[in-house]
Amino acid sequence: MISFSRSPTHQPHHRSRRAFGVAILVAAASLLIPAGSASAGAHTTTGVRTVAAATVQALATTQPTLRQGSTGTAVVTLQRRLTALHYDVGAIDGIFGYSTYHGVVAFQKVNGLVRDGIVGPITWAALDRPVIPKPRYYHSGYSVETNLTKQVLYLARAGSVVRILDASSGKASTPTPLGNFKVTRRIDGWRESSLGLLWRPNYFYYGYAVHGATSVPTYPASHGCVRVTIPAMNRLWSIIGIGTPVHIYR
Repeated sequence: MISFSRSPTHQPHHRSRRAFGVAILVAAASLLIPAGSASAGAHTTTGVRTVAAATVQALATTQPTLRQGSTGTAVVTLQRRLTALHYDVGAIDGIFGYSTYHGVVAFQKVNGLVRDGIVGPITWAALDRPVIPKPRYYHSGYSVETNLTKQVLYLARAGSVVRILDASSGKASTPTPLGNFKVTRRIDGWRESSLGLLWRPNYFYYGYAVHGATSVPTYPASHGCVRVTIPAMNRLWSIIGIGTPVHIYR
């Protein structure tokens, strides 16, 4: 053990060592402060990044990477979390299938993540602290909003988003019209048009519709309509109807 003299001539040196030790402890402790335990203004960029990195690392070791074909309790955890956040994943059955994949992609779109449908440490971390979207328009009943920038469709009611669906809108050469519309016509089945097959189309502007499709890529790919998956449209069909407001925006 190293002892320090208590003589007056060594007091300044003793205080400087003690201050240095305290500074180290404070610096170390600051790295352990969890995000959200203090005001946002009190965090430094380095501190936030350290906490975020620690969160991602923790999730990487506690949750498996999930993708289409995965099964088990971790998939149930994922499906329950996405459902609680109002993403359309279909049944909570522990099977990472088609609907769960598109629910994950929709979540990644809203949260600005890579749209690969794979749930690794970054997506797990985002599920812990997600972006919560809000509708741009208020209606006491149901309404449909399509955010073309995010490539998602929101089912909204009374100022809240109650369901989030993966979507694909018009490509650059055939863009989806922007504006405020209403569902004016519906077909309960397949509609064969010159541009392809539309499942249960809900027309909101001339030949433009929100409809189910066999292909819903992660980017704008349609001829102007708003595509969602066939299972998602089946789950949406009985909720919306003639007169439902439709808002299309970026």
